Amino acid sequence: MNFKRPITVSLICTLVFCVSCGGGEKRSGVKTKKRASVKNMDQTTHAEEGGYGFEDIAGKLGYQTYIFSEKDGDFFGDPRAEKGGTLNYIHTNFPRTMRIVGQNSSQMINSRIIQALCYESLLGQNPATLDFVPALATHWFVSDDKRTFRFRINPDARWSDGVPVTADDIVATWDLKMDETILEPSEQLVYGKFERPVAEAKYIVSVRAKTVNWRNFLYFSTMAIMPNHVLKDLDGTAFLEEYTFSMVTGSGPYIIPEDKIVNQESFTAVRRDDYWDAESPFSRYLYNFERIKVSIVKDNDALVFEKFKKGEQDFLQVSRSRRWVEETDFESTEKGWIKKQRVFSERPAGTSGYYFNMRKWPFDDKRVRYAFTYLYDREKMNREMYYNEYGYMNSLYAGSVYENPDNNKFKYNPERAVELLTEAGYSSRNSDGWLVHEETGRVLSFEVDLPKAYDYMATPVQQMVREYGMEMQLKYVDYNTMIKNVNERNFTIAMLGYGGLIYPNPETSLKSELADQNNNNNVWGFKSDRVDVLLEEYDICFDQDRRIEIIREIDGIFSDEHPTAWSIARNYIRLMYWDKFGYPEWMLSRYVGEMWTIFSYWWIDTEKEKRLESAMATGESLPIPPMDMKYWPDYLEKNQ
Repeated sequence: MNFKRPITVSLICTLVFCVSCGGGEKRSGVKTKKRASVKNMDQTTHAEEGGYGFEDIAGKLGYQTYIFSEKDGDFFGDPRAEKGGTLNYIHTNFPRTMRIVGQNSSQMINSRIIQALCYESLLGQNPATLDFVPALATHWFVSDDKRTFRFRINPDARWSDGVPVTADDIVATWDLKMDETILEPSEQLVYGKFERPVAEAKYIVSVRAKTVNWRNFLYFSTMAIMPNHVLKDLDGTAFLEEYTFSMVTGSGPYIIPEDKIVNQESFTAVRRDDYWDAESPFSRYLYNFERIKVSIVKDNDALVFEKFKKGEQDFLQVSRSRRWVEETDFESTEKGWIKKQRVFSERPAGTSGYYFNMRKWPFDDKRVRYAFTYLYDREKMNREMYYNEYGYMNSLYAGSVYENPDNNKFKYNPERAVELLTEAGYSSRNSDGWLVHEETGRVLSFEVDLPKAYDYMATPVQQMVREYGMEMQLKYVDYNTMIKNVNERNFTIAMLGYGGLIYPNPETSLKSELADQNNNNNVWGFKSDRVDVLLEEYDICFDQDRRIEIIREIDGIFSDEHPTAWSIARNYIRLMYWDKFGYPEWMLSRYVGEMWTIFSYWWIDTEKEKRLESAMATGESLPIPPMDMKYWPDYLEKNQ
């Protein structure tokens, strides 16, 4: 489960307002794009207005940029990459809309595929270091008070219909996001922190934040941009209606033509021959597939797996441990035609487990929360159910630099659980074997609402706590009902999971003022005066080392209060793919660490493709790589 809209940027270890520099703009003979290749060059806009020649005066005006150099290696794509071919991918649900903004646009498929391939932001980020890098904008400016930002838009940038990208497009995009009739209030929450942007010149746009916050620059500079010449005649309502299942013009390397959208069945992204940034060092070796076809197989995981085995899908991310261990050794994997690897990264683990409603009995007592957690034998479940494929989550920020290393690990300890329950007044049992409070006579019984599909995970825990006198009743409801109850605080304990954020944003889930309100991420009712003070400091802290200290202290306070009995986690994905692809040495990106890297960075290696076809025809075996691919853990150790 992931209730947060995914952030499309990557995380950590650099200051937000850093400038990287290098020794030139070449890599393996690659040069930045020549202006002569751009049609209808703007010869009339002066350098001071962002036109050509701006780079010569940018430094004097206080702007900064990132200069590509040899040290960037293959982090922006591999020089061996070949262009062409079709990538086939199967997803479980058709997008509820093809839009990237507005009602129903928050699905992963919208951000990770449609937005990533068809739209661009003012700036991007270095996949390995998180330094800001040029995208639609070549240069950026940050005022001394960290509240005013300016961007110079590349005069070469073009929408897919050939219209130049200008400052008006950034203003129009912000206006759309702030229109309440798009029915996506989170957009107004995020972008309402800014004054309306100003088009200072054709290629210069500025914006002022209402308050100081180190995330402001990040959020505005990575906002996906849409064209003013499309949006200017639409209000939010008309925008939702007109672009439900058709595409707003984008500036990115792919388009999704209307004749390639088959509602509820498939859509195909087609690489643009006229992509404006195709020759820059930041994108020359990316976006290699001629077409990316996304087919839909609804709610049938077994069928998706069978289609992959037949070659109807080119890669598969395996989520189920039993499948990975028991079902992935067949002829194609044993002969190396399909590769099978665990790819490690530094992706945030997120938070999952049993969430306590601390407003309600019995989990308003910390001793009961602790007792439940000491009886929750994660090690046994990992061993007996998950083939020891997982590690253990002990933090809101498990596996990241933000995790407090001193957090209680809560290993299985029934003796300590019994002590705590006795302290809390539960020292005797009734005739049915359930613990009863010595003063109130109340039976220690509580209910968990969950979908039937979660039964296999909850039943073992139910048995674990039953042995020690806790009655954990399972009530089966559909997913939407479960989430509705959580949002309305109509639950006692819930089995939930939240996706990890690359840049922690604890205020949306830990602020005390949210604790007694519905429809926010503080589902536990967590309150802490000290955390509230730390949250205020965190928002205005531009020192990454200090931000780490702040989050670790918050994490320690949260862990001690213990609103969640944490579950299991892993810092790798289980990937299977047909052996016809080339990819960078690091295989999947450092901080996302998911299959989405494949869409932008991989390519069809024609020699491998021929070798695979020959091997399958003759029954020949191909080399089998090591199971564990640990480029990023090794990189971190070398560069720590």
